[in-house]
Amino acid sequence: MGLHYGILIFGYALGFYMAWNIGANDVANSMASAVGAKAITLRQAVFIAGILNIVGAVFIGGHVTETIRQGIVSSEVMSDPRAALLGALAALLAAALWVSFATWKSLPVSTTHSIVGAMIGFGISAKGFSVIQWGKLGAVVASWVISPVFALVLSYIMFKIIIKTVTSHKRPFLQALKLSPWFSGAILFVVVLSFLFKTPLGKTLNVAGPKAIAIAIVLATILGFAVRALLKKFLRHDERDGAEEIFRFIQVGSSCYVALAGGANDVANAIGPLAVIYFLVTKGTIGAQVPVPVFLLLFGGVGIAAGISMAGYRVMDTLGHRITTLTNTRGFSVDFAAATTVLVASNMGLPVSTTHAAVGGVLGVGLARGLEAVNYNIVFRIMLYWVLTVPAAAITSMAIFQLLDLFL
Repeated sequence: MGLHYGILIFGYALGFYMAWNIGANDVANSMASAVGAKAITLRQAVFIAGILNIVGAVFIGGHVTETIRQGIVSSEVMSDPRAALLGALAALLAAALWVSFATWKSLPVSTTHSIVGAMIGFGISAKGFSVIQWGKLGAVVASWVISPVFALVLSYIMFKIIIKTVTSHKRPFLQALKLSPWFSGAILFVVVLSFLFKTPLGKTLNVAGPKAIAIAIVLATILGFAVRALLKKFLRHDERDGAEEIFRFIQVGSSCYVALAGGANDVANAIGPLAVIYFLVTKGTIGAQVPVPVFLLLFGGVGIAAGISMAGYRVMDTLGHRITTLTNTRGFSVDFAAATTVLVASNMGLPVSTTHAAVGGVLGVGLARGLEAVNYNIVFRIMLYWVLTVPAAAITSMAIFQLLDLFL
Protein backbone atom coordinates (compact mmCIF):
# COMPACT_ATOMS: atom_id res chain seq x y z
CA MET A 1 0.00 0.00 0.00
CA GLY A 2 2.98 2.28 0.67
CA LEU A 3 4.12 2.00 -2.94
CA HIS A 4 0.62 2.80 -4.17
CA TYR A 5 0.40 5.98 -2.13
CA GLY A 6 3.94 6.90 -3.19
CA ILE A 7 2.69 6.65 -6.79
CA LEU A 8 -0.32 8.80 -5.87
CA ILE A 9 1.97 11.49 -4.43
CA PHE A 10 4.08 11.29 -7.60
CA GLY A 11 0.87 11.64 -9.62
CA TYR A 12 -0.14 14.73 -7.65
CA ALA A 13 3.30 16.23 -8.32
CA LEU A 14 3.01 15.56 -12.06
CA GLY A 15 -0.57 16.85 -12.12
CA PHE A 16 0.51 20.07 -10.43
CA TYR A 17 3.48 20.38 -12.82
CA MET A 18 1.13 19.98 -15.78
CA ALA A 19 -1.30 22.52 -14.33
CA TRP A 20 1.62 24.89 -13.72
CA ASN A 21 2.59 24.59 -17.38
CA ILE A 22 -0.99 25.26 -18.46
CA GLY A 23 -0.86 28.50 -16.51
CA ALA A 24 2.57 29.44 -17.82
CA ASN A 25 1.53 28.92 -21.43
CA ASP A 26 -2.23 29.39 -21.64
CA VAL A 27 -2.31 32.61 -19.64
CA ALA A 28 -1.70 34.24 -23.00
CA ASN A 29 -5.16 33.14 -24.05
CA SER A 30 -6.89 35.01 -21.24
CA MET A 31 -4.98 38.20 -20.59
CA ALA A 32 -2.56 38.76 -23.49
CA SER A 33 -4.88 40.99 -25.51
CA ALA A 34 -5.72 43.13 -22.46
CA VAL A 35 -2.04 43.62 -21.60
CA GLY A 36 -1.12 44.14 -25.27
CA ALA A 37 -3.81 46.82 -25.59
CA LYS A 38 -2.69 48.37 -22.26
CA ALA A 39 -6.12 47.89 -20.68
CA ILE A 40 -4.45 46.42 -17.57
CA THR A 41 -0.91 45.91 -16.31
CA LEU A 42 0.93 42.59 -16.29
CA ARG A 43 0.66 42.40 -12.49
CA GLN A 44 -3.10 42.99 -12.62
CA ALA A 45 -3.45 40.41 -15.41
CA VAL A 46 -1.64 37.74 -13.39
CA PHE A 47 -3.82 38.36 -10.31
CA ILE A 48 -7.15 38.38 -12.20
CA ALA A 49 -6.33 35.38 -14.39
CA GLY A 50 -5.13 33.34 -11.42
CA ILE A 51 -8.36 33.77 -9.46
CA LEU A 52 -10.72 33.31 -12.40
CA ASN A 53 -8.93 30.23 -13.73
CA ILE A 54 -9.57 28.62 -10.33
CA VAL A 55 -13.25 29.63 -10.43
CA GLY A 56 -13.65 28.32 -13.99
CA ALA A 57 -11.90 25.07 -13.12
CA VAL A 58 -14.09 24.36 -10.09
CA PHE A 59 -17.51 25.44 -11.37
CA ILE A 60 -17.38 24.70 -15.10
CA GLY A 61 -14.56 22.25 -15.71
CA GLY A 62 -15.83 18.89 -14.46
CA HIS A 63 -17.63 17.57 -17.52
CA VAL A 64 -14.74 18.34 -19.90
CA THR A 65 -12.46 16.24 -17.73
CA GLU A 66 -14.66 13.26 -18.52
CA THR A 67 -13.83 13.55 -22.24
CA ILE A 68 -10.09 13.60 -21.62
CA ARG A 69 -10.16 10.81 -19.05
CA GLN A 70 -12.32 8.33 -20.93
CA GLY A 71 -12.73 9.44 -24.50
CA ILE A 72 -9.37 8.94 -26.25
CA VAL A 73 -8.20 5.49 -25.17
CA SER A 74 -10.61 2.55 -25.16
CA SER A 75 -11.86 0.84 -22.02
CA GLU A 76 -9.65 -2.15 -22.88
CA VAL A 77 -6.59 -0.24 -21.66
CA MET A 78 -8.39 1.66 -18.92
CA SER A 79 -9.69 -1.63 -17.45
CA ASP A 80 -6.10 -2.81 -16.91
CA PRO A 81 -5.21 -1.01 -13.65
CA ARG A 82 -1.44 -1.19 -14.08
CA ALA A 83 -1.44 -0.03 -17.71
CA ALA A 84 -3.88 2.79 -16.92
CA LEU A 85 -1.82 3.93 -13.94
CA LEU A 86 1.51 3.94 -15.77
CA GLY A 87 -0.13 5.50 -18.81
CA ALA A 88 -1.63 8.37 -16.84
CA LEU A 89 1.75 9.11 -15.22
CA ALA A 90 3.49 8.96 -18.61
CA ALA A 91 0.88 11.19 -20.24
CA LEU A 92 1.14 13.89 -17.57
CA LEU A 93 4.93 14.02 -17.67
CA ALA A 94 5.20 13.90 -21.47
CA ALA A 95 2.62 16.62 -22.03
CA ALA A 96 4.12 18.84 -19.34
CA LEU A 97 7.62 18.52 -20.81
CA TRP A 98 6.43 19.58 -24.26
CA VAL A 99 4.49 22.58 -22.92
CA SER A 100 7.54 23.59 -20.85
CA PHE A 101 9.68 23.53 -23.99
CA ALA A 102 7.18 25.64 -25.93
CA THR A 103 6.92 28.14 -23.06
CA TRP A 104 10.72 28.43 -23.02
CA LYS A 105 10.46 29.30 -26.73
CA SER A 106 7.71 31.86 -25.87
CA LEU A 107 5.28 30.15 -28.24
CA PRO A 108 1.63 29.39 -27.38
CA VAL A 109 0.82 25.71 -27.91
CA SER A 110 -2.27 23.73 -27.10
CA THR A 111 -2.15 21.93 -23.78
CA THR A 112 -5.17 20.01 -25.05
CA HIS A 113 -3.13 18.79 -28.04
CA SER A 114 -0.33 17.87 -25.67
CA ILE A 115 -2.35 15.71 -23.28
CA VAL A 116 -4.35 14.07 -26.08
CA GLY A 117 -1.12 13.26 -27.95
CA ALA A 118 0.39 11.88 -24.75
CA MET A 119 -2.70 9.71 -24.07
CA ILE A 120 -2.46 8.35 -27.62
CA GLY A 121 1.22 7.56 -27.08
CA PHE A 122 0.59 5.54 -23.93
CA GLY A 123 -2.36 3.73 -25.51
CA ILE A 124 -0.28 2.64 -28.50
CA SER A 125 2.65 1.68 -26.27
CA ALA A 126 0.44 -0.38 -23.91
CA LYS A 127 -1.89 -2.21 -26.32
CA GLY A 128 -1.23 -1.06 -29.88
CA PHE A 129 -3.08 1.15 -32.37
CA SER A 130 -6.36 -0.72 -32.03
CA VAL A 131 -7.16 0.76 -28.59
CA ILE A 132 -7.24 4.35 -29.82
CA GLN A 133 -10.79 5.63 -30.21
CA TRP A 134 -10.24 7.13 -33.66
CA GLY A 135 -13.86 8.27 -34.00
CA LYS A 136 -13.78 10.27 -30.78
CA LEU A 137 -10.30 11.51 -31.61
CA GLY A 138 -11.63 12.66 -34.98
CA ALA A 139 -14.27 14.79 -33.23
CA VAL A 140 -11.57 16.34 -31.05
CA VAL A 141 -9.32 16.99 -34.06
CA ALA A 142 -12.25 18.60 -35.88
CA SER A 143 -12.71 20.95 -32.93
CA TRP A 144 -9.04 21.93 -33.22
CA VAL A 145 -9.65 23.02 -36.81
CA ILE A 146 -13.04 24.57 -36.13
CA SER A 147 -11.97 26.59 -33.06
CA PRO A 148 -9.42 28.94 -34.70
CA VAL A 149 -11.62 29.42 -37.77
CA PHE A 150 -14.74 30.06 -35.70
CA ALA A 151 -12.87 32.49 -33.43
CA LEU A 152 -11.31 34.21 -36.45
CA VAL A 153 -14.72 34.76 -38.03
CA LEU A 154 -16.30 35.92 -34.76
CA SER A 155 -13.54 38.43 -33.97
CA TYR A 156 -13.55 39.72 -37.57
CA ILE A 157 -17.33 40.26 -37.47
CA MET A 158 -17.29 41.82 -33.99
CA PHE A 159 -14.51 44.24 -34.92
CA LYS A 160 -16.31 45.23 -38.14
CA ILE A 161 -19.50 45.82 -36.11
CA ILE A 162 -17.55 48.09 -33.74
CA ILE A 163 -16.09 50.00 -36.69
CA LYS A 164 -19.48 50.43 -38.35
CA THR A 165 -21.49 51.32 -35.24
CA VAL A 166 -18.92 53.09 -33.07
CA THR A 167 -15.51 54.15 -34.37
CA SER A 168 -16.79 55.55 -37.69
CA HIS A 169 -19.38 57.63 -35.83
CA LYS A 170 -18.74 61.39 -35.64
CA ARG A 171 -18.71 61.19 -31.83
CA PRO A 172 -17.30 57.73 -31.08
CA PHE A 173 -16.93 58.23 -27.31
CA LEU A 174 -20.61 59.02 -26.80
CA GLN A 175 -21.65 56.32 -29.25
CA ALA A 176 -19.55 53.72 -27.46
CA LEU A 177 -21.07 54.80 -24.15
CA LYS A 178 -24.57 54.57 -25.64
CA LEU A 179 -23.98 51.05 -26.97
CA SER A 180 -21.92 49.78 -24.02
CA PRO A 181 -24.85 47.83 -22.48
CA TRP A 182 -25.06 45.70 -25.60
CA PHE A 183 -21.35 44.99 -25.96
CA SER A 184 -20.87 44.26 -22.27
CA GLY A 185 -24.22 42.44 -22.19
CA ALA A 186 -23.07 40.08 -24.96
CA ILE A 187 -20.16 39.01 -22.77
CA LEU A 188 -22.26 38.78 -19.65
CA PHE A 189 -24.85 36.64 -21.42
CA VAL A 190 -22.33 33.92 -22.24
CA VAL A 191 -20.68 34.14 -18.81
CA VAL A 192 -24.00 33.67 -17.00
CA LEU A 193 -25.04 30.91 -19.39
CA SER A 194 -21.75 29.10 -18.87
CA PHE A 195 -22.47 28.88 -15.14
CA LEU A 196 -26.01 27.60 -15.65
CA PHE A 197 -25.80 25.27 -18.64
CA LYS A 198 -24.31 21.77 -18.11
CA THR A 199 -22.22 22.77 -15.10
CA PRO A 200 -22.15 21.55 -11.49
CA LEU A 201 -23.78 24.84 -10.46
CA GLY A 202 -26.50 24.51 -13.10
CA LYS A 203 -27.24 20.94 -12.00
CA THR A 204 -27.44 22.00 -8.36
CA LEU A 205 -29.88 24.78 -9.22
CA ASN A 206 -31.68 22.47 -11.67
CA VAL A 207 -31.51 25.15 -14.36
CA ALA A 208 -30.92 24.20 -18.00
CA GLY A 209 -32.13 24.74 -21.55
CA PRO A 210 -34.61 27.58 -22.24
CA LYS A 211 -34.83 28.52 -18.55
CA ALA A 212 -31.06 29.04 -18.36
CA ILE A 213 -31.11 31.11 -21.56
CA ALA A 214 -33.95 33.28 -20.21
CA ILE A 215 -32.10 33.87 -16.91
CA ALA A 216 -28.89 34.72 -18.81
CA ILE A 217 -30.72 37.25 -21.02
CA VAL A 218 -32.35 38.98 -18.05
CA LEU A 219 -29.16 39.14 -15.97
CA ALA A 220 -27.03 40.23 -18.95
CA THR A 221 -29.48 43.02 -19.77
CA ILE A 222 -29.63 44.32 -16.18
CA LEU A 223 -25.87 44.10 -15.69
CA GLY A 224 -25.18 45.61 -19.12
CA PHE A 225 -27.07 48.78 -18.21
CA ALA A 226 -25.37 48.77 -14.80
CA VAL A 227 -22.02 48.80 -16.64
CA ARG A 228 -23.10 51.91 -18.57
CA ALA A 229 -24.14 53.63 -15.34
CA LEU A 230 -20.71 52.90 -13.87
CA LEU A 231 -18.95 54.15 -17.00
CA LYS A 232 -20.94 57.39 -16.85
CA LYS A 233 -20.05 57.84 -13.20
CA PHE A 234 -16.33 57.08 -13.35
CA LEU A 235 -15.29 58.11 -16.88
CA ARG A 236 -14.89 61.73 -17.78
CA HIS A 237 -16.15 62.81 -21.19
CA ASP A 238 -13.07 62.77 -23.40
CA GLU A 239 -13.36 62.58 -27.18
CA ARG A 240 -9.58 62.51 -27.73
CA ASP A 241 -9.32 58.77 -27.18
CA GLY A 242 -12.56 58.07 -29.05
CA ALA A 243 -14.15 54.73 -28.20
CA GLU A 244 -10.94 53.17 -26.89
CA GLU A 245 -11.39 54.51 -23.35
CA ILE A 246 -14.85 52.95 -23.10
CA PHE A 247 -13.64 49.63 -24.50
CA ARG A 248 -10.62 49.66 -22.20
CA PHE A 249 -12.95 49.14 -19.25
CA ILE A 250 -15.19 46.69 -21.08
CA GLN A 251 -12.12 44.70 -22.14
CA VAL A 252 -11.15 44.11 -18.54
CA GLY A 253 -14.48 42.29 -18.23
CA SER A 254 -13.96 40.40 -21.47
CA SER A 255 -10.49 39.30 -20.33
CA CYS A 256 -12.01 38.01 -17.11
CA TYR A 257 -14.47 36.10 -19.29
CA VAL A 258 -11.61 34.46 -21.23
CA ALA A 259 -9.79 33.54 -18.01
CA LEU A 260 -12.96 31.92 -16.70
CA ALA A 261 -13.32 29.93 -19.92
CA GLY A 262 -9.65 28.95 -19.87
CA GLY A 263 -9.93 27.51 -16.38
CA ALA A 264 -13.05 25.59 -17.37
CA ASN A 265 -11.52 23.94 -20.40
CA ASP A 266 -7.82 23.60 -19.59
CA VAL A 267 -8.06 22.11 -16.11
CA ALA A 268 -9.05 18.83 -17.80
CA ASN A 269 -5.58 18.56 -19.30
CA ALA A 270 -3.99 18.18 -15.87
CA ILE A 271 -6.83 16.68 -13.86
CA GLY A 272 -8.04 14.08 -16.39
CA PRO A 273 -5.01 11.81 -16.04
CA LEU A 274 -4.68 12.68 -12.33
CA ALA A 275 -8.29 11.52 -11.80
CA VAL A 276 -7.32 8.16 -13.30
CA ILE A 277 -4.39 7.87 -10.89
CA TYR A 278 -6.48 8.95 -7.91
CA PHE A 279 -9.29 6.44 -8.48
CA LEU A 280 -6.94 3.56 -9.32
CA VAL A 281 -4.93 4.05 -6.12
CA THR A 282 -7.86 4.78 -3.79
CA LYS A 283 -10.55 2.52 -5.33
CA GLY A 284 -8.51 0.02 -7.34
CA THR A 285 -10.52 0.67 -10.49
CA ILE A 286 -12.24 3.35 -12.54
CA GLY A 287 -15.88 2.99 -13.46
CA ALA A 288 -17.65 4.11 -16.61
CA GLN A 289 -19.06 7.17 -14.82
CA VAL A 290 -16.89 8.43 -11.97
CA PRO A 291 -17.42 12.09 -11.04
CA VAL A 292 -14.22 14.09 -10.72
CA PRO A 293 -13.94 15.37 -7.12
CA VAL A 294 -14.13 19.12 -6.65
CA PHE A 295 -10.89 19.13 -4.66
CA LEU A 296 -9.03 17.78 -7.72
CA LEU A 297 -10.47 20.57 -9.87
CA LEU A 298 -9.43 23.08 -7.20
CA PHE A 299 -5.97 21.51 -7.06
CA GLY A 300 -5.62 21.94 -10.82
CA GLY A 301 -6.90 25.50 -10.68
CA VAL A 302 -4.32 26.43 -8.03
CA GLY A 303 -1.57 24.89 -10.17
CA ILE A 304 -2.71 26.92 -13.17
CA ALA A 305 -2.68 30.11 -11.08
CA ALA A 306 0.88 29.35 -9.91
CA GLY A 307 2.07 28.93 -13.49
CA ILE A 308 0.43 32.19 -14.52
CA SER A 309 2.13 34.14 -11.77
CA MET A 310 5.59 32.63 -12.28
CA ALA A 311 6.07 32.32 -16.04
CA GLY A 312 2.98 33.55 -17.91
CA TYR A 313 4.63 36.71 -19.21
CA ARG A 314 6.65 34.88 -21.92
CA VAL A 315 3.77 33.63 -24.06
CA MET A 316 1.66 36.66 -23.16
CA ASP A 317 4.18 38.88 -24.93
CA THR A 318 3.97 36.78 -28.12
CA LEU A 319 0.20 36.80 -28.37
CA GLY A 320 -0.28 40.35 -27.09
CA HIS A 321 2.36 42.13 -29.18
CA ARG A 322 4.00 40.04 -31.89
CA ILE A 323 1.14 38.89 -34.15
CA THR A 324 -0.61 42.22 -34.75
CA THR A 325 -1.04 45.59 -33.03
CA LEU A 326 -3.87 45.48 -30.52
CA THR A 327 -6.08 48.29 -29.29
CA ASN A 328 -8.91 48.01 -26.77
CA THR A 329 -11.59 47.63 -29.45
CA ARG A 330 -9.54 44.92 -31.16
CA GLY A 331 -8.73 43.26 -27.84
CA PHE A 332 -12.40 43.17 -26.90
CA SER A 333 -13.20 41.50 -30.22
CA VAL A 334 -10.45 38.90 -29.66
CA ASP A 335 -11.63 38.12 -26.14
CA PHE A 336 -15.28 37.83 -27.13
CA ALA A 337 -14.49 35.48 -30.02
CA ALA A 338 -12.01 33.28 -28.16
CA ALA A 339 -14.02 32.82 -25.00
CA THR A 340 -17.30 32.26 -26.82
CA THR A 341 -15.62 29.52 -28.86
CA VAL A 342 -14.11 27.89 -25.76
CA LEU A 343 -17.22 28.05 -23.59
CA VAL A 344 -19.48 26.63 -26.30
CA ALA A 345 -17.04 23.75 -26.78
CA SER A 346 -16.63 23.30 -23.02
CA ASN A 347 -20.36 22.90 -22.54
CA MET A 348 -20.46 20.39 -25.40
CA GLY A 349 -17.78 18.34 -23.60
CA LEU A 350 -15.17 18.90 -26.32
CA PRO A 351 -11.59 19.63 -25.16
CA VAL A 352 -11.20 22.50 -27.62
CA SER A 353 -7.89 24.34 -27.81
CA THR A 354 -7.99 27.67 -25.99
CA THR A 355 -4.74 28.57 -27.74
CA HIS A 356 -6.18 28.00 -31.19
CA ALA A 357 -9.24 30.07 -30.37
CA ALA A 358 -7.14 32.95 -29.01
CA VAL A 359 -4.72 32.98 -31.95
CA GLY A 360 -7.66 32.71 -34.36
CA GLY A 361 -9.24 35.73 -32.66
CA VAL A 362 -6.05 37.80 -32.97
CA LEU A 363 -5.74 36.84 -36.64
CA GLY A 364 -9.36 37.87 -37.20
CA VAL A 365 -8.88 41.45 -35.99
CA GLY A 366 -5.55 41.63 -37.80
CA LEU A 367 -7.13 40.59 -41.10
CA ALA A 368 -9.98 43.06 -40.52
CA ARG A 369 -7.33 45.80 -40.88
CA GLY A 370 -5.81 44.26 -44.01
CA LEU A 371 -3.45 41.41 -44.90
CA GLU A 372 -0.35 43.52 -44.18
CA ALA A 373 -1.37 44.02 -40.52
CA VAL A 374 -0.39 40.46 -39.52
CA ASN A 375 3.12 39.17 -38.73
CA TYR A 376 3.00 35.95 -40.75
CA ASN A 377 6.47 34.85 -39.65
CA ILE A 378 5.42 34.44 -36.02
CA VAL A 379 2.09 32.93 -37.09
CA PHE A 380 3.96 30.30 -39.13
CA ARG A 381 6.20 29.44 -36.14
CA ILE A 382 3.17 29.09 -33.87
CA MET A 383 1.39 26.81 -36.35
CA LEU A 384 4.53 24.71 -36.82
CA TYR A 385 4.58 24.05 -33.07
CA TRP A 386 0.86 23.21 -33.24
CA VAL A 387 1.60 20.53 -35.84
CA LEU A 388 4.52 19.14 -33.84
CA THR A 389 2.63 18.99 -30.54
CA VAL A 390 0.67 15.75 -30.96
CA PRO A 391 3.50 13.59 -32.36
CA ALA A 392 6.08 15.07 -29.96
CA ALA A 393 3.87 14.41 -26.92
CA ALA A 394 2.93 10.93 -28.20
CA ILE A 395 6.52 9.81 -28.81
CA THR A 396 7.69 11.19 -25.45
CA SER A 397 4.80 9.47 -23.68
CA MET A 398 5.64 6.14 -25.33
CA ALA A 399 9.26 6.41 -24.15
CA ILE A 400 8.27 7.36 -20.58
CA PHE A 401 5.68 4.56 -20.45
CA GLN A 402 8.34 1.99 -21.40
CA LEU A 403 10.70 3.31 -18.70
CA LEU A 404 7.98 3.24 -16.05
CA ASP A 405 7.03 -0.28 -17.15
CA LEU A 406 10.59 -1.38 -16.48
CA PHE A 407 10.97 0.15 -13.01
CA LEU A 408 7.46 0.00 -11.49
